[in-house]
Amino acid sequence: MRFLRSLCCFGLLALGLAVFASAPSLHAQGRPVNKFVVALKPDKNPEVLRAEQRRLSEFLSERLGRPVDVIIPLSATVILEGYANGTIDLGYLSATDLVNARTRNVAELLLAGEFPDGRTAYDSYWVVRADAPYQSIEDLRGRRVAFASRTSTSGFVVPLFDLHQRGLLGPDANPAGFFGAGNVFFGVGYVSAIERLLAGEAEAAAVSYYVLDEDKHLTPEQRGRLRMLQKQGPVPSHVLAVRRTLAPADTEALRAALLALNEPEHQALRDRLFTTKLVAADGEAHTASLAEALALARRALRQ
Repeated sequence: MRFLRSLCCFGLLALGLAVFASAPSLHAQGRPVNKFVVALKPDKNPEVLRAEQRRLSEFLSERLGRPVDVIIPLSATVILEGYANGTIDLGYLSATDLVNARTRNVAELLLAGEFPDGRTAYDSYWVVRADAPYQSIEDLRGRRVAFASRTSTSGFVVPLFDLHQRGLLGPDANPAGFFGAGNVFFGVGYVSAIERLLAGEAEAAAVSYYVLDEDKHLTPEQRGRLRMLQKQGPVPSHVLAVRRTLAPADTEALRAALLALNEPEHQALRDRLFTTKLVAADGEAHTASLAEALALARRALRQ
């Protein structure tokens, strides 16, 4: 019996050691990493993102003196899970994703995007085809629409909140209450929503202003077929957020490397990937305006 008890204890100890060894505990302890993993949110043309993966990896590897893998997960949810289990060190996120990451206590804001006017906020657009007859958001009642995604700040959260403020949505905030049952589509990014609009499968798409106003996500021919119907906001700018358990020295190394993208010779790469200048910001202050809008969006998604 004593032998069996000893054997059982030994087995439990071995199992515990095995679990400990297989878990991402080294990252959880905040020890320096040998290789950084950076995740880009897939909210723009995937082919454009893939073309920049190698360039960003090479730039950061040279600056940090360590290998850097740049990945493009299928969604921001994958990035948040990567923060939690220690497999992703840095991610490019919307302000909504940052709120979720802070709520889960898995990541913190490292840098935010700053626009030429000095703001760290921008506008959301409802976009329609150039020849569409619609003159206001009210004209879209009962029409098919495309939101960029369920997690997009400018492509769902803020336009939904604007509809609520205009009295076009009921207390449940269900967008189908205004647009009609079966008329609400959620994409996997801005481009997917625009493609649905251009294909005639939606009458309007909710996206960021820069999808239409800047030559970065769409071709000139695509942009020429579209126009802005309405704008709403402000929308806190996208951010670069770092895993909370990353060692402080590694966090500061990433901050310095990314700020180097603001140097004139690197701005083209910065703008292709992150659209704007990168600046230090406070996470809580940056997302303060989103609290009510996010609560409404969560209510809508429970329908």
